[in-house]
Amino acid sequence: MRIALLSPLPPEQTGIADYAEHFRSSLSALGVDVLTPLRGVSGADRLTQLSRFDWSQVQLVHAELGGGRLGEFEALDWLRRHHPQLPLTATVHDPERLVWRRARLPWPLSWLERLPRPMPQICALLADPLTLYEERRLARHLRRAVTLTDTGARCLSTRMGLLPGQAVSIRHGNLTLAPGELPALDPLRLLYFGFIYRGKGIEDLLAALAQVFQRQPSLRGHLRLTLAGGTAPEMAFGPAGNYLDELRALAQQLQLPDCLDWQLDLPAEAIASTIQAHHAMVLPYRESKKLGLLGAMRGTSGALSWANACGRGVITSNARAFAEEVSNGNGTTFEQGDIAALADAIEVLALHPQRAVEWAERAAVIGLARRWPTTAARFLELFQSVCRENQ
Repeated sequence: MRIALLSPLPPEQTGIADYAEHFRSSLSALGVDVLTPLRGVSGADRLTQLSRFDWSQVQLVHAELGGGRLGEFEALDWLRRHHPQLPLTATVHDPERLVWRRARLPWPLSWLERLPRPMPQICALLADPLTLYEERRLARHLRRAVTLTDTGARCLSTRMGLLPGQAVSIRHGNLTLAPGELPALDPLRLLYFGFIYRGKGIEDLLAALAQVFQRQPSLRGHLRLTLAGGTAPEMAFGPAGNYLDELRALAQQLQLPDCLDWQLDLPAEAIASTIQAHHAMVLPYRESKKLGLLGAMRGTSGALSWANACGRGVITSNARAFAEEVSNGNGTTFEQGDIAALADAIEVLALHPQRAVEWAERAAVIGLARRWPTTAARFLELFQSVCRENQ
C-alpha cells in the first residue's frame, strides 16, 4: 500500500510532528510506502507542490490536523476540490473542531484584525460561522476522521455532523520501552513534562506545591518537582516576555528552589529515563478561554502517552479529554484552574506514596496495549477498509 502523509515532521518541535514521525516509521515497518509530498514546503510553494505531485500514485491521503496549523487543512481541501475521488482521512488532534480558525479572514474583517486588541479576537468570532461551515464541509468529505479518545470522537461527530462510524478513535501510540522500576518512594518525585510555555498551567503547579508545603511542612525534603521539556524560542520567549525567567522568579517568591529541579530542552534519548526517574507526572493544563468561545477542545496529550509508555501514573486537570485518559486506575484528575484541588491531589499522593506504585502498574499495562506497532496495525486496517470501499 502507498499513502501520502500531510503533516508537520521533525525537526519541527511540536508534539504532532513527533507523533507523525512515529506514525510514519511504524507504518513503514508494516510495509506501507509513506510519501511526504509537502515535507519542507511552506507558504505559496505548497500550492505549487500540490499541483505538481502525481496523486494517482497513492491509494489514500492521510493528514494530521491540529496544533494551530492550517496548511494541512488547506491541502486536504484542495484535494477535495481537485481530486474528489481520492480517499482522504485525517487524525484530528484537537476535536471538536478541525482547525478552529481560518488562515485568512474575508474583507473587511481582514482589515479590522490589524487593529489593537481585542479587535483581532472579535474578528475571529465574527468569521467563525464561515470557519465552521468550511470545517464541516471538509469533515463530511473525509472517509474517516480519527481521534485519540472516545470523547473526542463523540464531540467531533456531533459538531461536524458526521455519519455514524465516520469518526473513530485510535489511541495515541507510544514507544515500546523496557520497564523501569520506580525509584525509592522517599523523596517522592513528581514531573511536569512537555513544552514549556504559557497556557500549560505551570504557574498553578508551582502555587499548588507551595500550598502543600504550607499545610504539611514536614513534606519539605521528601517531595520534589522537576520541570522538564522543550523551550522552543517562539513559545517560551514571546511578546509578553521571557516566560522561563517568570517561572524562576515565581519559584523564588514561593520559596521552592530547594525542592525544584529543571531539565530544559530534554534530548529525545533522555525522555524515557527522565520520566522513569520519577514516580508520577503532573499535567496542570487549563482550557483556553479564547477557544472556549468557539467550542470545547477534547484532545489529549503526547505527555500522557509517554507516561503510559514509561509505566508512570498521572495527576492531571480535567481539561481536554484527560479524564478519560486516567480513568483506568492510572492516575487522578482535579478541576482545571483549581490550585487548592491540585494541592490536595499532590498532598494525598505524598502522604500515601503507595498509590504511585498502583498507578504505575496500571499505566504499564495500558502502555503495552498502545505500542506503536499495534497502533500502526489499526491504522493499516482502517486504510485498507477505506480503499476497499473506494473500489
